Amino acid sequence: MDKTELKQRAQKFAVDVIKFIESLPGGRSINVLTNQVLRSSTSVGANYRAAYKGKSTADFINKIVICEEEADESIYWFDLMEEAGLISPTIIAPLKKEANELTAIFTAIGKTAKENQRIKNSKK
Repeated sequence: MDKTELKQRAQKFAVDVIKFIESLPGGRSINVLTNQVLRSSTSVGANYRAAYKGKSTADFINKIVICEEEADESIYWFDLMEEAGLISPTIIAPLKKEANELTAIFTAIGKTAKENQRIKNSKK
């Protein structure tokens, strides 16, 4: 998967979450949880885009780590909704699956970038 495909995938994840949230009924708890997951899920793509506009390798790594954290945070909010019985596990499963996959992808990108930076710095 190249960076353009991953950018599109992260954006699609955000759009899917937005559509999911818009389909839900209101209520105090669900409103708070959906506000949180909306922020974290949309942040994944925004920070991925920012990573490639970074000024340095360290800046790139920092943004990628944020992508990883935000994707993982989205899983947390989905888990809370599910465990509280606010959302059916069947309905939320595809979003949780995508959030888990994005977390794994950004974790791998971050590890590779950190290792490459370590190697580059050791050659100086």
